[in-house]
Amino acid sequence: MTYDLVVIGAGPGGFDAAVEAAGYGLKVALVEKNFLGGTCLNWGCIPTKLWLGATSAIEELHNQSKMKVASGEVNVDFPALQGRVQKHLTGTRKAMGMQLKKLGIDLIEGTGKLAGEDKVSVVTEEGDKELEYKDLIIATGSKPIFFPGLEPDGKCVLDSNMFLAMEEMPKSLIVVGAGFIGLEMAQVAHRFGSKVTVIDAMDRVAPLEDPEVSKALRSIFKRWKWDIQLEKRVAGVRTVDGKGELTLDTRDKFEAEKILVAVGRGPVTQDIGLEEAGIEMEFNKVVVDENLQAAPHIYAIGDCNGQIQLAHAASHQAHYVAARIAGKTDAAYEAGPIPSVLYGSPEVMRVGLTENEAFLADYQTTETSKAQLAANPMAQAHASTQGFVKVVWSAGKVVGVTAVGHDVSRLCMAATMIVQQGWTAEDIHKTIFPHPSLDESLLMALKAERTKIQ
Repeated sequence: MTYDLVVIGAGPGGFDAAVEAAGYGLKVALVEKNFLGGTCLNWGCIPTKLWLGATSAIEELHNQSKMKVASGEVNVDFPALQGRVQKHLTGTRKAMGMQLKKLGIDLIEGTGKLAGEDKVSVVTEEGDKELEYKDLIIATGSKPIFFPGLEPDGKCVLDSNMFLAMEEMPKSLIVVGAGFIGLEMAQVAHRFGSKVTVIDAMDRVAPLEDPEVSKALRSIFKRWKWDIQLEKRVAGVRTVDGKGELTLDTRDKFEAEKILVAVGRGPVTQDIGLEEAGIEMEFNKVVVDENLQAAPHIYAIGDCNGQIQLAHAASHQAHYVAARIAGKTDAAYEAGPIPSVLYGSPEVMRVGLTENEAFLADYQTTETSKAQLAANPMAQAHASTQGFVKVVWSAGKVVGVTAVGHDVSRLCMAATMIVQQGWTAEDIHKTIFPHPSLDESLLMALKAERTKIQ
């Protein structure tokens, strides 16, 4: 069968691309070898947020008890929580399937592979199917990656997918990798009372963020009695006598009920015929041009092109490519500022350039201004005042905003618009910020005295 568009991968990028293209009147086939929704829905963004949401009251009560205004305990039924997660995921996938059917999109369940000029072969339970296309979108996403010696065994050594499928939370947990995935899951384990150890080869937690953010996070985690082991290289992990055993290159050993290996994710691009189709690859990533095009009539969006591993970035790319294929635009792709968030409590929010990135781009005019959350009434109300909001300026315009602390993800949309519009000092008072609100900390950071970066 011939389609205007075939999409391989039904994660946030692939699903949205199929829906957008169908909305333009194109005949679309969507190929998925596993579940609709991809990693984000099934093994990432959504399950972790359901975990964090269900356990947030534990942290809230802990903070209020420190103020001596509340007492008691919150008991979360972990098996019941896991049941709720699965019910939510099943319901969401069902709704997505109904939307595809309503739009006339053919969902082909199986493994897709490029099979010659303008063809995709799909291995399904009913046998191989051949799809012909006018345009093709590769949206195959990413998967956990592991260094030699850090491979999960599915027993006591787990990757993030396995961790989310656990039937009970361990009493002790070692997290290998102090990035966003590891830190979010460690926070959930902490709320359930797990003894948490975090090990990373870098010199700080959340190493891709502003160093001040890393410092604030580490301070909070140390207050929680986490064992933070930085600049430590892991030689191997394994299950020994029903426990997880981790060995450093110094031969020092750590032991816990479970070990979560969260050292990163890599594109899913192997064994689907990309190289044979003449598509250029770089470290398993699909190389694309300014139009997100990998070859004539072949596009790659989301994690597989290696530009940024965020679901909302994939969806934004999907919108552009669908519009381009439908003839609605011929302009080059422009992402604009892309917000990112570490969820939990504390949270980290960032959009635009960090202080160091802005300094490297224009060291002569880079400035920062900052406000502490301790002065914010909403942070005080929630008895969680550690953290700050920092604004990065270049040539008198806002080029970045970063924040760490309680509920700072709420600042994400406002910060994104401020960076996208390139606010100057004159723009600050054109918008009314509500009181009392966490947004006021962003206003205070915008109005604060600026410090020139040396």
